[in-house]
This record gives sequence, structure tokens and C-alpha cells, in this order.
Amino acid sequence: MIVLDKNKLDNSALTEEAEALKNAGFIGKEQFNFIKKELLVLNSHKNILVRIGFFLLGSFLYASLCGAVSLFGLSGIDSYWKVLPFVFAAIGFVGSELLAKQGYHNHGLDDAFILGTLLNTGLAIGVLSEGENVLSIMIAVTVVSFILYLRYLHLLSALVFYLALTVTLGYAIFEFLEFGQAILPFFMLLYGAGTYYFCRKLLKDLSEPFYYSGIVLIKSISLILFYLSGNYMVVRELSGTLSGIYYDVSPEIPLAFFFWIFTFAVPVLYLFFALKNKDRIMLWISFIAIAFSFYSFRFYHSVLPVEVALTLGGLLLFAIAFFSIKKLKTKETGLTFKPDRISNSNDFLNAEALIIASTFGMKPEVKPADSPMEFGGGGFSGGGSEGSF
Repeated sequence: MIVLDKNKLDNSALTEEAEALKNAGFIGKEQFNFIKKELLVLNSHKNILVRIGFFLLGSFLYASLCGAVSLFGLSGIDSYWKVLPFVFAAIGFVGSELLAKQGYHNHGLDDAFILGTLLNTGLAIGVLSEGENVLSIMIAVTVVSFILYLRYLHLLSALVFYLALTVTLGYAIFEFLEFGQAILPFFMLLYGAGTYYFCRKLLKDLSEPFYYSGIVLIKSISLILFYLSGNYMVVRELSGTLSGIYYDVSPEIPLAFFFWIFTFAVPVLYLFFALKNKDRIMLWISFIAIAFSFYSFRFYHSVLPVEVALTLGGLLLFAIAFFSIKKLKTKETGLTFKPDRISNSNDFLNAEALIIASTFGMKPEVKPADSPMEFGGGGFSGGGSEGSF
């Protein structure tokens, strides 16, 4: 199914590992350059700005091809505008195939053609159904994005696949079940939890290591979906919007007490399991979820003025950070504040030094100019006396 050269995929992974070892100081620059020279890798870019630049260039190329075909190839066909999205999607697929076979992966050019294929697929089904069948559009995008990810290992396609599948299931539950609106939050809770554990099982039994990043991405998104599905603010506002009875204030929802407990309990559980399992992605998600939980509470209950709440929140975060650093800074293993050599976390230390230097007006040390008087060269104990002037 993968159209990319698997040897080059393996070599790209080995090169990334070698670069991580070089940044951590385990191997030298000469060794890394030798490894990079000997291994044939895919044509890709890690610099996001360069990748965006090539994406814009690829989008211009894709749009030019589609424009040329629409002007000269299909102008004589009746109602040809209905056929155009299918042709544009085919152009995107052919371009993606050619670029992949030439070794382009996460380059920018391939992103333009793959995302263009997804966009035109949804547009084609929308034109065919005259925009009335939303479910068919989402099913088509789900299937095509899944195929594109399996074939090109495109992470954005994996993200589009999971989001489109989520919308498809949610729309089907809401439209075709009598009590769809009432059970939708609970269905999404089960769906998010099921996706998370299914991805964990896939990662344990994974035979194709090339799909690892996509599965980790979907697993992380499922954690966010699980939390948002039970967040009081999301459930209440979405329920009011879907029911059509949203006025100035959304109506109260049933089981509000359950959703309030869920809103604050799940981020704490995320934080606990992240620290226990040393899961960095879950740790960041827990921090964001905790912040959003307090925002959800304040959205309906303004206990304190904004400036007072922000001040108290900042003091609380400072106290937590201070005592956590004080407790962890001497630990050498497990959860520690020591710089991570592999992920190059000492950038924080460099940032700290820069902040201190800018705060106290410290300037970098300047080497003094060489003195015009030369010393040395003495053959005796004197400084520079050789018996001659």
C-alpha cells in the first residue's frame, strides 16, 4: 500500500536517530555527516517555513494545472462545471503519485497535491448531491483521507481522517436516531475512549513502524475528544445550538452535576497518568484541559474580577512550578528537571541565560586588543632579555 521507497523510509528514520544522537553529544559531527552521506533518504523538509513555501509553490502549480484543464479540456462539455471537481481530484491524485515515486515526503509540494485531492473530493460529492447530503460528503472525505494516509504516510491526512470519521458518526447519530441529541455526548465519550485503547493496542502489535506517528497522533486527538465530549461548557453550548432554542443564554442541560465533575476530574486523571507513565503528550494535554476547565467554570460563574482571578492564578502556577522544580532538580532518574539530552531541552537553559543577561544589562565578554609591546623570547630568567636590543 505504501508507494514510498521503504528503504529510503528506513534510512530517513536512521538519519533522524543519528541527528538526535549528535544533538545529545553521543556521536560527533563527522560521524553524523558520514552517516548522512552514506544513506539515501527521502526528499523532505523539517523547517516549517521552507515547507510552507514549497506548499504555496505546489498550490500554485496545482491550481495552474486545474485551470489549464478547465479552460482547454472541458469547455465543450455540457454542465462541465459538475465534472470539474472530479477531474481536479484526479489531477491531485496523479500529482501525489508522481511526487511520492520521486521521493517527496513531507516536502511541501506533496502536501499541496494531497490536500488538494481531499478538498476536491469533498467538493465533487457536494456538487453531485447539490450540497444537501452532508453525510455522503463526510464519508467520501473519510475514505479518501484514510487511503491517502496509508499510501503516502501523510500525517495531515490521518488528522483529517479521524476528524471526518468523528463528524460522520456524530452526524449520523444526531440525524437518524430518535434520541440522538441526548445520547450524543455519551456516544462520543465511548468513541474517544475506544479509539484511545484501540490505538494503544495497535502500537503494541505494530508490524509496520512507518504508521507509528499517525497512530500516536490519532491517540492524542482521541484524548482531547474524550475530554471535550464531557466538558460541561461544550455539552451545554452545543446542545443549545443543535436544539435551536439558543437565545441570549443556553438552557441548562440534564445531568449537569455529572458533567461538572467530569470537567474537573478528567484533567486531573490525565495529569496523574501522564506522570505515572511518563507520557509527555498526555502531560501537555492535561495542562491545556485544566486551563480550559477553569475557563468553562468562569464562563458561567464569575466569582472574582478578571484581574484578581488572573493574579491568583498566576501566583498558584508560580507556587506549583517553584516547589516542583525545587523537588525535582536533584533527581537524576525518572521524573526530573534535568535537561533532556535527546530532545535538546537545554534550550530552556539558554533562554534563561539570555533573559538574565538582558535583565541585568550584561554584555558578552570582549577579547582585549593585542598589546603593541611584544614580550617573551628571553633566554635567561629575565622577561625577554636576550642580551640584545
